Amino acid sequence: MVGSVPVGGGAPVSVQSMTTTLTADVNATLQQIAELTASGCQIVRVAVPSQDDVEALPAIAKKSQIPVIADIHFQPKYVFAAIDAGCAAVRVNPGNIRQFDDKVKEIAKAAGEAKVPIRIGVNAGSLDKRLLSKYGKATAEALVESALWECSLFEEHGFRDIKISVKHNDPVVMIRAYRQLAEQCDYPLHLGVTEAGPAFQGTIKSAVAFGALLAEGIGDTIRVSLSAPPVEEVKVGSQILESLGLRERGLEIVSCPSCGRAQVDVYKLAEEVTAGLEGLPVPLRVAVMGCVVNGPGEAREADLGVASGNGKGQIFVKGQVIKTVPEAQIVETLIEEALRLAEEMGAELPEELRGLVTSPTVTVH
Repeated sequence: MVGSVPVGGGAPVSVQSMTTTLTADVNATLQQIAELTASGCQIVRVAVPSQDDVEALPAIAKKSQIPVIADIHFQPKYVFAAIDAGCAAVRVNPGNIRQFDDKVKEIAKAAGEAKVPIRIGVNAGSLDKRLLSKYGKATAEALVESALWECSLFEEHGFRDIKISVKHNDPVVMIRAYRQLAEQCDYPLHLGVTEAGPAFQGTIKSAVAFGALLAEGIGDTIRVSLSAPPVEEVKVGSQILESLGLRERGLEIVSCPSCGRAQVDVYKLAEEVTAGLEGLPVPLRVAVMGCVVNGPGEAREADLGVASGNGKGQIFVKGQVIKTVPEAQIVETLIEEALRLAEEMGAELPEELRGLVTSPTVTVH
């Protein structure tokens, strides 16, 4: 593992995801971790349900470009194995680990000596039976009580290198739980809407829940849980942080929703510009506007933009009109100008984009 990622204590909010490969398949797992890293993931979690997975941990932890968290359920002995393997942290689920309470002293000692944080990960779907009986269902209060109870067991042994999550599939319950938790402890909090659903539904749920909490200063690291490839989780998580100003903005496409005033196909233009600039490694705001009402103003405020109408588009760079092109050339022109701006900003362009850069247009009067 190269480097480390601070969580809590005023550090920037980080984005996590989880591999979907069999952890025992070291090469496949490392390949997916590399893809996640390239997408902006900062911390990755791997499932450790079997002894084969345990045996793969040392190689994965050593070769991963980002910190690896071992996700442990049912078997306390795997916690010790993950610590010995060099994992950056261990996640335990109090509702699932058998005889967990009896092992806390040993776990605290091993983790403390290795300086490995523990995440107490409480889930609505696997809440301790004692608390389900007390509250009747996985309420916010039940989730919080479970987390703080397990924390207290570690605290008894002087261990406080703890992160907490209290995940629920209902954003309303989840928000309430994290607010209560933030009032009752100072531990770093890992935000998540568990089993959020398919990409569209899960994105909406996560954006609503994370936005509400992060805007209040609650949350230190996030994981968007989608029924989709994990790279998509990272993209959504990164975009949420960028939208809240909690992560430096990357490429941002500002485009209108279209209306009866539009004289060009805004949807098509925005999609083609977005696809053409995918992977651009600079914070650039590009406005793709379809009419003369808001178009010029939005395009002027962006780093680069187009105000379209009557089958042509005015191209703006840093607030100035540099040319007017036919509608058929809008996408090509915007991509060329975006790449030129990126180079001026000192960006190292991906190989597939380098060949698209052309020399500046010179107008002779």
